[in-house]
Amino acid sequence: MIVLDEQLLGYGLDAEIQRWYRGTVTAITHLRPGTVIKDEAIPTLLRTARQPTFVTLNVVDFWRGMQPDHRFSIVCFALPDSRANEIPGLLRRLFAADPFRTRRQRLGKVIRVSTEGVRFYTWQSRRIQHIKWS
Repeated sequence: MIVLDEQLLGYGLDAEIQRWYRGTVTAITHLRPGTVIKDEAIPTLLRTARQPTFVTLNVVDFWRGMQPDHRFSIVCFALPDSRANEIPGLLRRLFAADPFRTRRQRLGKVIRVSTEGVRFYTWQSRRIQHIKWS
């Protein structure tokens, strides 16, 4: 399951991702409808879903600010809002790279994706690992 941050709604990213992703693509607002969802509440909501991958542009609050959890993954895109349309392609590229090919491999990681590559840390180790795009 891919869960999109509410700031990504309205870009049509869910439909773009659904073209190649076989699982469910939903918005964080569907996990708790009719309420305002603060960033601090997102990990609790993600724990209610089955092994979700949360996707956001909010690098400031989630990268290095969020504790990894073995029940979900967080993917932060280091892009301005004006380039949100690049997320489906970069997400697909991420999911094709080791160590992110399967949901099981992604779980427990907080991942920062940029056009240069990927940085991530895990619930086992806060040491940042780096993978450059080839």
